[in-house]
Amino acid sequence: MADEYDLLVDAFGRIRDTVARSIDGLTSEQLEFRPGGEANSIAWLVWHLTRVQDDHVADAAGSEQVYTSAGWHERLALPFEADVTGYAMTSADVARVAGLGSAQLLGYLNAVHDRTVEYLATRPDLDRVVDANWKPPVTLAVRLVSVIGDDLQHAGQVGYAVGLLPA
Repeated sequence: MADEYDLLVDAFGRIRDTVARSIDGLTSEQLEFRPGGEANSIAWLVWHLTRVQDDHVADAAGSEQVYTSAGWHERLALPFEADVTGYAMTSADVARVAGLGSAQLLGYLNAVHDRTVEYLATRPDLDRVVDANWKPPVTLAVRLVSVIGDDLQHAGQVGYAVGLLPA
């Protein structure tokens, strides 16, 4: 019988798999496509959802983010500080997520997914409060479900945007 850790691993795997199916083999130009010309690009959505997962899981685990510890900040070479996750970016900032290939984005996503699975294998205390600034306080379980929800929404946006790519 699956336990809560198995369910979390499955949910994070669905994020990775959904994104991979959507963007595998896309060119840089396709990844830079922005529906309506101003919406978030496919590349930005993938980078952002990966950054959020990396940031939140590293914080929960008390470890360094994969983005910096495994050199992804340098490899992706985006013009942002290493702690930037994409939150509250302007349209001009979104446009700066450019020149990336699907292999690069999927490499970073896979590395973050692997780190997430490694962390969940330690069976962390899901009832541990990770943010007492909310009422009720946010537990690790709530934080992880929040990341899953946010990432799945962005993964769906990726799929939608890919479906709008010009033929």
